[in-house]
Amino acid sequence: MKIVLHIGAHRTGTTTFQNYLTRHRFALRAQGVECWGPWITRKGLFAGIPKATPAARSSAMGRARGRLLLRQDKVRREQGADTLIVSEENIMGAMSRNLRHAHLYDDVGERVARFIAAFDGRVGKVVVNIRALDHYWASAAAHCVARGHSVPSRATLSTIAARHRSWRDVISDIACAAPEADIQVLPFERFAGRPDAQLGVMLGVPVPQHRAAEHMNKRPSLEDLRTAVEERAERTDMLRGPGDRWSPFQRAEISALREAYADDMFWLTAGASGLATLTEDLDRTEAEWPTGPLTRGQHDDITERRLAQPR
Repeated sequence: MKIVLHIGAHRTGTTTFQNYLTRHRFALRAQGVECWGPWITRKGLFAGIPKATPAARSSAMGRARGRLLLRQDKVRREQGADTLIVSEENIMGAMSRNLRHAHLYDDVGERVARFIAAFDGRVGKVVVNIRALDHYWASAAAHCVARGHSVPSRATLSTIAARHRSWRDVISDIACAAPEADIQVLPFERFAGRPDAQLGVMLGVPVPQHRAAEHMNKRPSLEDLRTAVEERAERTDMLRGPGDRWSPFQRAEISALREAYADDMFWLTAGASGLATLTEDLDRTEAEWPTGPLTRGQHDDITERRLAQPR
């Protein structure tokens, strides 16, 4: 059975995509496609994979691998599925950890390596969504603050903008962790609000059309954030921005983040050093920051990949 691991990132339309998979699960099953989203993955299926202690990791991973293989076998036998899509953005890590460390998924390589091992090396494709870094960090920060986390300090925001780790580093880590899988990269600016287009390019076959207009799990408004922070008796002077959206970064920081994302996109369109393939839906108007018309990159010759082993 072909296994496609869709790992997000967060704040790139994953909830809308997962809702689409749920709505059309019977039509997709008729095509031989079974989908596992948070409604399955967060009910103990992945227990012991991302957070096992070194002492318990071997036994925990063994049990997790057994659970996954049994469930895959059941899907094949009872539903006749030949493709399994696993959509879970938390495989990459946590937004709160990103903010706390002022770093973009700095442990993603080790995490993905453990999940690849748990699926017994049967993952054929890993799908990654990326988003303009200034919008990603602003949306992630707003989401975390609304969930009870403290407003990031000015020093934290400055550190985020000054850090050189970007999507290129994240994708390179994922490619090292999954050397036998195809890494497919989908920009949020091209696929936002179009989960059917995203699934179509993931599978390479026609899929049920998406007729709903909603964008789920939207970024909290500035008013909602101020209300939440005031209820926690925290200062709200950091919460400001144009219109109804919180803009946490200063102008120079936004420029730095956008320049880093532009570098990521040019690296991807140039072939991503043979590590990944950028897939674009050029019929889609950019959702936020326009990156301009881009050409799908060609695979470069792969000379060597460092293999990230699960630990």
